[in-house]
Parts: sequence; structure tokens; C-alpha cells
Amino acid sequence: MKKKLGLWLTMICMLAVLGACGNKEDVSGNAENSSSTGTTATNNETDTAEAAEGTRTIKYLDQEYTVPTEVNRIVITGSMEAMEDALVLDVHPVGAITFGGEFPEMYASITDQAESIGQKIEPNFETILSLKPDIILGSTKFKPEVAEQLSKIAPFIQVSHIATDWESNLNLLAELTGKQEQAKQEIEQYKAALTTAQAELGDKLENKKVLAVRIRNGQMYVYPESVFVNPILYGDLGFQVPAEIQAAKAQEALSVEKFAEMNPDYVFVQFETSENSDTPNALTDLQNNPIIQKTTALKENHAFVNVIDPLAEGGPAWSRIEFLKAAVEQLSK
Repeated sequence: MKKKLGLWLTMICMLAVLGACGNKEDVSGNAENSSSTGTTATNNETDTAEAAEGTRTIKYLDQEYTVPTEVNRIVITGSMEAMEDALVLDVHPVGAITFGGEFPEMYASITDQAESIGQKIEPNFETILSLKPDIILGSTKFKPEVAEQLSKIAPFIQVSHIATDWESNLNLLAELTGKQEQAKQEIEQYKAALTTAQAELGDKLENKKVLAVRIRNGQMYVYPESVFVNPILYGDLGFQVPAEIQAAKAQEALSVEKFAEMNPDYVFVQFETSENSDTPNALTDLQNNPIIQKTTALKENHAFVNVIDPLAEGGPAWSRIEFLKAAVEQLSK
């Protein structure tokens, strides 16, 4: 009996040991399984945390940005492109660019709730911080140290100043503010208007020289083919690009003599008084210059001044929409 009892106790102990080993393997296996699902769990936790924090990821010009889910308080600094896009989409920033401490009349409809955050290239960091922005839209023209300082205040995106990025810029602001459909309609309407304009002008202006200049500090300037309103004239409307425009690398001064040598048939002139404070009579002086007066554009009354607001950049959506309408109206005469 004792021998049998001992045998049974031995078998029970062995089974207990085997069971423990089996459980250990299961626990180990479960640990491995937990490890393999840990990444998923971590990702889910991250997604949950992101949702809890009210953030989302958006893509703009091949870069990703983490921004608040709800963007209500927008500060625009340095980027006239973003200011123009705000005009198109009727977005009212809480902070915006001023000129001489004032909001230009051009932006009156969207700056009714805004505070000045400084001049175009001189952001006031303290004011921007006090506004508690959800997002800051700056410029790709900003120096790295300025961009770094702004990025410490709130999510910061540098909006492209390149004219060919106009659709991406408009869509960026639309995505931030939930106005994607409106942006889509504006782009489609512009392209439809362009098709109509091309048909309306037809071959009427074939071989005609068309030029756009801006007067600053009493001096005429021209710009590269992809800058100012040139993408509309030469890209969209298809006018021949003058050699001087092709050669321009940036803003280039244009002398009276060179203007006469180019002898454009049509010229679009932008003149903003704040950019000519030391030479307020520059526009009149140029118009009355005997060399200028001998050019075809002046003789045939085809010199058009400020067909759109002189502060317009030329490349962004608002400039394109408004300049196309004005240019076609003048060129059709």
C-alpha cells in the first residue's frame, strides 16, 4: 500500500512539473505574441493619443505637418501668398501683415478681426505668441532663425512664394479650414475663364509684345518668366516671352532706354505709393518721359496702370483670378 501510495505521489509530482513547464511555454509564447502585437498596440495608442490631443497630419508640397484637428486661430506672417488665398476663401486670420502699421484696403474684408503682427518681413513674436494661434503661416523667404522662432510658438508652415505653387497654396489653406470644395471650385473657374480668354483673344494679339513692370523707388523693374504676373501672360495666355524676361534671374531694373528698345505693344504697370514714398511722382515722370512716349504702347494708349491692386503679388490665386479678368478686358480693346 505504501509502495502504491508513493508511486502515485511521484506521478502527481511529475505531472505537476510537466504542467508547470507547459504553462511556462504558454506564458513565454504569450509574451512573444504580446511583443508582436505590441507595435500595433503602441500605434493604436499613438493614434488614440493624437485623436485625444485633437491633431491630424496633412501633406503640403511633399512634406507632412502635424496640425490641430480644428484650426480657428490663424496667424499669417510674411506670406502675401497666404493673405491672397485668405481673400479667395474668405478666411479671417487673428493676426496678419500690415504696411506702415495699417492693413491695406485690399485686405479689408478679411482683417476685420485681425491684429497687426508686424511688417511683411518683420514678425512681432510677442504679439504672435499672445494671439495663441492654432497655426502660423509664414513664408519660404524667411531666414532659418525666424522660422525656428515661429515654430516654437505654434505649428508652423512656410508657404511657397513660387508662383507655380499657387494651387498647392490655395489647397493648403482650404484643408486647414475645411474649405476644400470652395478651393476646387475657384481653381476650376479660373481654368474655365482661361479657356474662354484664349478663345476670345484668339490670334488677335499674335506677335504682339506684352510686358509687365512694377515701379519701385522711382525705378521700373521686370521679373523672371515664373514671377509676378508673367506666368499668366506668358504661360497661361501664351504671349511670346521677351529675351529680357528670359534672361532675368530675379527682380531686374529696367532703364528708360531699355524699355524703349524693347518697345512693347502693351504694358501693364503696377505703382504702389508706399513703395515710392521718396519718389511720389515717379509714375507721372515716366509717363511724360519723351523716350517712353515714343514707344508703341504709349502712342496707342496701351499702357495700363494698376489693373489690379498694386500690392498684389501676381502669382497667387487672387492675383491670377483678378488679373486674368482685367488683362483680357484691356487686351480685347
